[in-house]
This record gives sequence, C-alpha cells and structure tokens, in this order.
Amino acid sequence: MQNLNRSKVRIQADILMFIAALVWGGGFVAQRVATYSLGYFAFNGIRFLMAALVLLPVGIRFLGKFDRRLWWVVLAGVFLFGGSALQQAGLATTSAGSAGFITGVYVVLVPFFLAVLFREKVPLVNWIAAAAALGGTYLLSTGGQNIRPSSGDILELIGAVVWAFHIIVVGKAVKHLNIFTFSVGQFLVCGVLNLILAQIFTPLSWTSIQPAIPALLYGGLGSVALGFTLQAVGQSKAPTADAVLIFSLEAVFAAIFGALLLSERMNWVQVVGCGIIFISILSAQFFSARAEGQQQELEPTAEE
Repeated sequence: MQNLNRSKVRIQADILMFIAALVWGGGFVAQRVATYSLGYFAFNGIRFLMAALVLLPVGIRFLGKFDRRLWWVVLAGVFLFGGSALQQAGLATTSAGSAGFITGVYVVLVPFFLAVLFREKVPLVNWIAAAAALGGTYLLSTGGQNIRPSSGDILELIGAVVWAFHIIVVGKAVKHLNIFTFSVGQFLVCGVLNLILAQIFTPLSWTSIQPAIPALLYGGLGSVALGFTLQAVGQSKAPTADAVLIFSLEAVFAAIFGALLLSERMNWVQVVGCGIIFISILSAQFFSARAEGQQQELEPTAEE
C-alpha cells in the first residue's frame, strides 16, 4: 500500500512537471517576440517581479524564521538570473526552436555536476550522451552552412550549464523549504538583479514596454509564476531523474510553437542535430531512471 501511494504521488508530480515543460516551451515564443522591443534584462526583470507579486501573499503566509536554509533561495535566484539572462540574450540571434533544444542540454549536464559536487556515480552512457548532445548542438547551430556556431547558440549553451545548476539547487532546496516561499524568494532575487542591470544598460520606457505586454504577461504569469512553481512542486515529490527527463520535452514544445506561431523552419542538418540532442537526453535519462528503479526494488519497505 505504501508503494502504491508513493507511485500515485510520483505520477501526479510528473504530470505537473509535464505541464511546466509545455508552458516553458510556449515561453520561448514570448521571449523571442519580446526581444524586438525590450532588452533582455528589462524583460526578465519585469516578468520575474510580476510573478513574485502574484505569489507573494501565499509566500508570506508560509514564511518562517530566517535561517541558513533560506540562503538556498538566494543561490537559486542567482542561477535563475544567469540562466534566464543568457537564454534571453541568445534568443536575439537564434530561433525559439534552436534555443529550446540547446537549453535542453542541461538535462545531460545535471548528472555530471551531481557527480562533482555530491560524489554521485555517473554511468558511461551519460558521458556518451553528453558528447553526442554537444555534437548535435553544433549541427543545430551551424546548419551545415557555417563552421562556427552562432553567437546566440553559444549563449544558449552557456545558459544550459547555468540551468543545470539551477535544477540541482531547486531539487535540494524544496526538500527543506516551503515551495511558495522558495518560489517568491528566487523570483525576487532574479527580478531585482535584472532590473538593476536594465537601468544600467537598457533603461525602461513605456514605449519599449507597450509592444511587449502580451509577451510579459505570458512570461510572467505563465512561464515564471506557473511554470517554475509547478517545477518546485513536482521536484519536491519526484526524483531528479523524472524531472530532467520530463523537462527535456520543453525543447520539443519550443520547436512546435516556434513553427506554428513564428513560422520558424529548420534545414535537414538542424533537424538531425535536434534528433541527436533529443535521443541523447532520452537515452541518458532512461538508463538513469532504470538504475534508480532497480535500486528502489532492492531497498526493503516499511512493511517488510
């Protein structure tokens, strides 16, 4: 009975993370549209603070006394700031579909950073998958026409490294902190950092904000408030292996929405690159999830 309840909770958490991946996929389109009128620091600053304000009443309600665990909030906010800024900057010169697939490389990177930081063993398949994913990223970026990857794709790849750290921090933090308090905190940190830099590099004006209002609403209320909160809820109830596997679908949704809403197209070399990245991600996480399942079967339950 205990195993059945645990499986039910895990399935519910996986569904929430699937919805988050779907919402994030559409978010690449909103972010791409916003680059035409708003600087990336300004766009991210507004949308993250918007999400923080929406969730603030709930977050305050569950706020406990300040202790060392709340520093996880600051750390998550810094990684969120870095990942979102690099992602938005890259979207100025790359497509929503390409950005989605390259960002998805973080799924393969997570196990490596877990190995370095927490001494977790990394299977050989992850090393192979990581090398294949980088090769796929190169094909996606160059399209078989250029030798050097585009600057936007390079920024997205660097951002994938930062997103990997963010996934790890979220997975650790939500085990100890209230989900809504954690979400509001990381959004505030991220939003404030973005607005500070926006005032330095791309000062806000109503003429630049007005055309981006629809993108800001989707980015703030959808991608951030809903998406990241569902991520935190899901990761608090499901293992990291589930999270990174489901979040890899974000790249597929980004490509679909980019094609449907922005008429983005890829040549056959880029399609092959996307396929290599996606297969690499799925392969790595399939073997990781299977190994985790076998380990759980070996562990005695409370009823035994």
